Amino acid sequence: MAFMVKHVVGGQLKNLTGGLTEEKSEGEKSEGGAQGMTAEEFEQYQQQLEEEKKEREAHYAQKKAERATVRTHFREKYKLPKNELDETQIQQAGDDVELPTELAKMIAEDNQEETHKQSVLGQLSNIQNVDIDQLKDKAQATLEDLKKQTENCSLM
Repeated sequence: MAFMVKHVVGGQLKNLTGGLTEEKSEGEKSEGGAQGMTAEEFEQYQQQLEEEKKEREAHYAQKKAERATVRTHFREKYKLPKNELDETQIQQAGDDVELPTELAKMIAEDNQEETHKQSVLGQLSNIQNVDIDQLKDKAQATLEDLKKQTENCSLM
């Protein structure tokens, strides 16, 4: 209840100054003057704030683009549908978007493991009870036998 009375009456009391308002001098009318700065100092301060704001926004856009790159990588890896928002964030940041170094190392290791698994020897190592060294020896022996047989061939 007190809030309602203060709200209704307070606004009217502020308007009832009766022309007794204080007039500010020229120097104090600007925001810089109120903070104890000259007009030039205040302009420099505002420019500095704008530059810092632009730097923060650029850094934020870069981070957003890096995160979008990571999400895009995992979408490609696991064959998930693409997201247009990620692609636009990457395009807005420009070509200077790179994966974080730790993630790049992890991806390189994963790619090495995948290429090894996709190779013939990688497939054979997945099969249990298979000795790769023994298979290599057998393959070498077979190749040597074939070479000996071709040397003894009368047609060649």
